[in-house]
Amino acid sequence: MTGIGLPEFAAAKEIRIAAGSPGGTRGSLVHRTDSNALRGVSDLFVGVPVTIPSILQAEIGRALAVSLRETLTMQTHLENTMTKPSQINKQTVLALGALLSMTALADSSIETRRLFVESAVENSTDHTVSLPLHRGISGGQSVWYVILDASSDAAARQYGVNRSDKLRNAKGTVAVQKVTVADGVIQFPATVDFSSERIVIPGPAGFPPAGVQPGATGAPGYSPLIELPDGTLLNAPHIANESGQADKVVSFDTSAGRVVYKETEGYANGKEVYYVSTDASDFAAAALEGVTFAPQLNAAPFAGGDGSNSARATLVGFVNGQTGADNPQRQGFSSALLDGLDPLNVLRWTPNQGRYSPLWDVNLAEWTAAAVAKGTNLLQTDVGSAFDLAKNHLITAPGGGAFKASGIVVNCPIISQAE
Repeated sequence: MTGIGLPEFAAAKEIRIAAGSPGGTRGSLVHRTDSNALRGVSDLFVGVPVTIPSILQAEIGRALAVSLRETLTMQTHLENTMTKPSQINKQTVLALGALLSMTALADSSIETRRLFVESAVENSTDHTVSLPLHRGISGGQSVWYVILDASSDAAARQYGVNRSDKLRNAKGTVAVQKVTVADGVIQFPATVDFSSERIVIPGPAGFPPAGVQPGATGAPGYSPLIELPDGTLLNAPHIANESGQADKVVSFDTSAGRVVYKETEGYANGKEVYYVSTDASDFAAAALEGVTFAPQLNAAPFAGGDGSNSARATLVGFVNGQTGADNPQRQGFSSALLDGLDPLNVLRWTPNQGRYSPLWDVNLAEWTAAAVAKGTNLLQTDVGSAFDLAKNHLITAPGGGAFKASGIVVNCPIISQAE
């Protein structure tokens, strides 16, 4: 892989609207558009081959559409006022006409998302994200990590990441490893063993699985949460070292300082979100998510806590939702295991809300037999609605118990949200 430059950025089919630091201003808007809508324009434009990056195509199309209208208006005026029709470059008219029609197509295919992690570059084609890659040291060996959240506004702006005030509530617990800094390089007390093979064997109904093994395990003392010497907390999960790399790493380039990582689709407040999953406090959850088993995360306060006094935020994960890759109502871990797709978990908060935290307090939900029989086991996109279902006895904890926090923490920073 080469460094992330204009060609790769253009291939992501994104247009950053807001200006600012590496990825624009916090919560900047990103337009996604279909590059096929403008295919062939380079050969039409006055016979001169021109390469138009997809990140600029929609805006160029709009601008040239205006030019076309002005050109045609002038042509009509000239033809009405001159004895002989004016001689106009046919190729120019054809090119501008093509751009006008294709601009309409581009407008219809644009998807607008709010990008929370400013340093990130999402690829809408394969649902991956490119992130800055940082080098640290643990046990005298190089480790590679990403930064996704910070407990202070200054650090969030410095790294172009989410701000989560609630992370400060984890200070003083073993969910945080204190680090030192030497010559600008972070020294980690513990890192991750990436050498294991991830194993997930679906059960007869998908979930629960018949067998699991995480592909990565944190060494004693490891946590993705670190405390800097000045007291700032960062969410800095390790994604590679001499033992290997995280299962969700697509590629990374140490010389360019970028890593491409798989995103996960979910929902928050009724809207689609994409997040990256990096660690889980539970052995089975780490295997299912394809992330690092980091049991010390479970020390972050506190199970069932979603308020500003907790380091966690609520996530609802359905274990027995509908299945079928083409089923618009599919959701849950059974679908993830049987269909090979994301479980479409439901998250309570987004990074532009004060109670956001990347540490998700998992609440496992099971549809009751009565709900399944009535066909009310539909796709859910809002945590509040899930709690209403529990009040109406349509969902329970797995096995029929009271719906509540399951004692599992997953580290899943939100990257973007559909507008």
